[in-house]
Amino acid sequence: MEIANQGNGPGLAQQPPRTAKFAIGQVVKHRIYPFRGVIFDVDPVFANTEEWLASIPEEVRPRRDQPFYHLLAENAQTTYVAYVSEQNLLPDDTGKPVSHPQVPHFFKELKRGHYVSRDRALH
Repeated sequence: MEIANQGNGPGLAQQPPRTAKFAIGQVVKHRIYPFRGVIFDVDPVFANTEEWLASIPEEVRPRRDQPFYHLLAENAQTTYVAYVSEQNLLPDDTGKPVSHPQVPHFFKELKRGHYVSRDRALH
């Protein structure tokens, strides 16, 4: 999946489009923390608030210049929406569905470990 860099102001060199490692509908897990989820949107580079980024300890703070993924996430206790850098995601090959209640809003079904999109515009 190619995603174009956005937000380059005048006078800044245009970077070539980045290729996202993961796709919308793919089930992934966090590299460090015990949660998994399905990707429902992707930002080509960091597009959250400075407060959000500053809340992450500096020694584990992700780089801004990489794709960030919006996940319908779950852990052993709850479901939630997560915003995760590409460097912190791994494929989840369990084949198990994600139990987040918003999954049916974005996806039709789970086929061979990948959710099929409902083809709705997210922005």
